[in-house]
Amino acid sequence: MGLFMFLVSFTASIVGAISGIGGGVIIKPVLDGAKILGVSSINFLASCTVLSMTVATLIRSRGSGVVLDKKISSTLAIGGIFGGFLGNLLFSQAVEWTGSEAAVGVSQYVILILLTTGVLFFTLNKTRFTPRSVSSFPATFAIGLALGGLAAFLGIGGGPVNIAVLYLFFAMDAKKAALNSIFIIFFSQVVNIGLTIASMSIPPFAPTNLLVMMAGGVTGGTIGPVISRKLSLRGVDILFSGVMGIIILISVYNMVGFISVL
Repeated sequence: MGLFMFLVSFTASIVGAISGIGGGVIIKPVLDGAKILGVSSINFLASCTVLSMTVATLIRSRGSGVVLDKKISSTLAIGGIFGGFLGNLLFSQAVEWTGSEAAVGVSQYVILILLTTGVLFFTLNKTRFTPRSVSSFPATFAIGLALGGLAAFLGIGGGPVNIAVLYLFFAMDAKKAALNSIFIIFFSQVVNIGLTIASMSIPPFAPTNLLVMMAGGVTGGTIGPVISRKLSLRGVDILFSGVMGIIILISVYNMVGFISVL
């Protein structure tokens, strides 16, 4: 199982580092589908893996020529921190209200399928959309709040929505959006994990699983930026679209699996 979890984390982190989706949107559906851990445990392990990946990616991306828009990304990150708190709280309350992780899992995948399908449609038709250049703090903060809330509730550590939002509202190309998304995800995961630890609500898991997955995150986050430099903007978009299609299929499979145990 350890090798499987490493390979999932490693592969997801490479793709996440290149496309800016973070990797959690791949890790969570794959591990849910494998049915090796509970929903809460997978959410926490995915968050830790994504955090390790973002640190490695940000360090490795220095000098790559792709520049962080620190003003916009910092404001989005601040919003994401508060959103992460709310999303994490909502997830915990949902599990408590329903008394069933399977029921919460169904709601997570319904939302994830809708979001991912929408983002895939957007990516395939990107030229039909006119990007805007949002600059006001309140609007940028509100967008970050929504992104952070979704990421925390779904347990995906960021996800594809970031990329679409950074293009549509801040006119960033694929590579710039990817790096800025990783920057935002880093802060949201720090807070998400910190809150889980502070509230003494760490779910059960084997420590070796955490170490193996974080090792995959660091390794993938280090290799991803190297591959990204060799890809064109169109190449990044193609990779992103392909991953979205795979995530949709896995998410539908997992949703049906959760429904079957309700």
